[in-house]
Amino acid sequence: MRYGFIGLGNLGGHLAANLLKHGFEVSVTDIDPALGKRHLDMGKGCVWAENPAELARDCDAIITCLPSPAVSEKVLTEMLTTAKPGTTWIEMSTLGRDDILRLATVASAKGVETMEAPVTGGVHLAAQGKITVLAGGEAHLFDRHRKAFEAMGDKIFHMGPLGSASIIKVITNMLAFIHLVADGEALMLAKRGGLDLKTAREAIAASSGSSFVHETEGQLILNGSYDVAFNMDLALKDLGFAMNFGREFGVPMDLAGLTAQTFVRGKAAYGGEAQSTQIVKLLEDALGTDLRAPGFPSRLE
Repeated sequence: MRYGFIGLGNLGGHLAANLLKHGFEVSVTDIDPALGKRHLDMGKGCVWAENPAELARDCDAIITCLPSPAVSEKVLTEMLTTAKPGTTWIEMSTLGRDDILRLATVASAKGVETMEAPVTGGVHLAAQGKITVLAGGEAHLFDRHRKAFEAMGDKIFHMGPLGSASIIKVITNMLAFIHLVADGEALMLAKRGGLDLKTAREAIAASSGSSFVHETEGQLILNGSYDVAFNMDLALKDLGFAMNFGREFGVPMDLAGLTAQTFVRGKAAYGGEAQSTQIVKLLEDALGTDLRAPGFPSRLE
């Protein structure tokens, strides 16, 4: 079985590389051809395609990892001009549930079956092949592609029918952004309270107040790089999905709403391409107090 992979950015580039490392035959393409060089250098199992239509012609399954629903729809439209009936489209981008269901209907009209498989855990875990895969779709498709999911991640969850993974992915991202804002406030309390930030960070990590975000992205805040390879625009997109689910399901979203407002201010201050971890810089700038401490990495490895 040959997989196609479209979207070789911060996240997708690692996922495609892990497929190749595990012996899968993979065709790749991206709007930036330079991003495919490292995959082609990995050996004869990798083939470059000039565009999604060329890639889809020769693949049994096509994976997309793209920045927005609009881009996913554009790429799918190109893919469907050449994809064979029976091809599986595996969407690993973060889409709203309505988006994936609508696009799956478009794909089905051309005989293409759809799975969603967004991932969570961060770019550094994708690089290690240890990211979490949240799959949604028919059980037979999950079984057919499970080995590919296991090549890309080490925790694989089949959440249920198509649309299920979109909901849980939005939930996990919502929690991460809430935790990020909270971690900035916690670290600032420690700093202004006269505590050593390195020791305070370790104490929090060993306490009931710890979180995945504190243990990972908190290090990038203390380093001052903020370089998490995820930007403000993407954070606002995901928080928007969360707020929409809250309205649909009748769930008050007080914390998510406040966090979304904070990210709106962060984008206004630093731009949509700024790192999502720079949301903590709003507090640093407002108080004229940085959260630097020695010994922390500029990027997570």
